[in-house]
Amino acid sequence: MSLGADFQVITFIQTRDRPTAVAFYRDKLGLTFVVDDPFGSVFDQNGTGLRITQIEGFTPSPHPALGWQVSDIQDCIRTLTARGVTMKIYEGFGQDELGIWQAPGGTAQIAWFEDPDGNLLSLTQV
Repeated sequence: MSLGADFQVITFIQTRDRPTAVAFYRDKLGLTFVVDDPFGSVFDQNGTGLRITQIEGFTPSPHPALGWQVSDIQDCIRTLTARGVTMKIYEGFGQDELGIWQAPGGTAQIAWFEDPDGNLLSLTQV
């Protein structure tokens, strides 16, 4: 099988409550809403699709489900927290006051937060 030269990536995230998830990804994260259909809600992430699918009884994984590489993690965190997003602080992990963890060797800065379903999301600045 070959995907061909014109494929595009689509990411998926699950929710128990699609209207609440749609409001979070649109209003708090600022993603561009594209369309609702009977099976999910679609957002554009700079050319990569995000499909939010409602699953009854969904339980989130403790591991990151989705992440974004950003050019200015501090500015991004300040914008998100002003919109009501809370960064996740892990005790003993050595994050700064904004919730940013510095990867060993200084290769990346990473911060985590959750969506309304508890899906773990991340921001990374390389």
